Amino acid sequence: MTHLRWGILGAAKFAREHMGPAIHAATGAELCAVASRDIAKVRPFQDFAPGCRAVGNYDDLIHDDNIDAVYIPLPHTMHKEWTIKALNAGKHVLAEKPIAMQANDFAEMIAARDASGCLAAEAYMIVHHAQWRRVKDMIRDGAIGEVQHIQAAFSYDNSSDPGNIRNKAETGGGGLRDIGVYTIGGPRFAMDAELTGVNAQIRWHDGFDLTTHAQGYLGTATFSMYTSIRMHPHQEVVFHGRDGLIRMTAPFNPRVFGEARIELHQPGQGLRVEKFPTDDQYKQQVEAFGRSVNEATPYPWTLEMAQGTQTAIDEILTVATDI
Repeated sequence: MTHLRWGILGAAKFAREHMGPAIHAATGAELCAVASRDIAKVRPFQDFAPGCRAVGNYDDLIHDDNIDAVYIPLPHTMHKEWTIKALNAGKHVLAEKPIAMQANDFAEMIAARDASGCLAAEAYMIVHHAQWRRVKDMIRDGAIGEVQHIQAAFSYDNSSDPGNIRNKAETGGGGLRDIGVYTIGGPRFAMDAELTGVNAQIRWHDGFDLTTHAQGYLGTATFSMYTSIRMHPHQEVVFHGRDGLIRMTAPFNPRVFGEARIELHQPGQGLRVEKFPTDDQYKQQVEAFGRSVNEATPYPWTLEMAQGTQTAIDEILTVATDI
């Protein structure tokens, strides 16, 4: 298999603006079809990928012999169902985060993955960006000494869009599942550690979380984070060590929120800045997926890794007190 023939389940705005173009641009990938009950919604995909076919329903796409891999940008509550269906149909699967609504959903997905022999992964694009691999290496190599504290923040305000699936409890809405995967998963990836000793506070509205504060430990380091879908847009991650500090200024949406920069503060050496102006984490994610399928290279974000983040989210939701 020299290249992967991709299909997309649903003509979601994010797929149209980010992942569809990334699949089309990626080496070793071809965007072949988009499934939508409204065929007109496929036309914008065909504008940048003229060979892309419109398919009238999801089942037809996952059983299409001319499709090798499926990308799933459906509402959160549908990810597990369609991941398993696509795996059972013999398709490789890249499903948007969160790929499941709770940690115990993963056993069925992992079993379907293993039985199919296909690759299944959460579309956790940040681990494919060079800035996160660089931070992970810096921490491992002792650039800031033993990490003492980690803080992570991610916020935006979607109050003007009440119909958004993130503003509906029934579609898995709220900030914690939508962006808590980043404030928790990114530091987990960098530290190779699981979140323990959790306590949390949540501001709720109509059954979904508007703002979440959580604290705990990653290894021996203390950890604090917040997410919000009702605050001014901001994102930042700081690793504070005994011998220095690493600050990431656009850790989750580089080139959208701002330029990807790593600030390294060390005694006697002042501030050093590394920039990553050209990295496209979505395109790099598609290419890494293709290499894993075709060359059996290890994929950097397995279902088991995603399950660790969901376990932490589940615990936060269990122990949180109301704000």
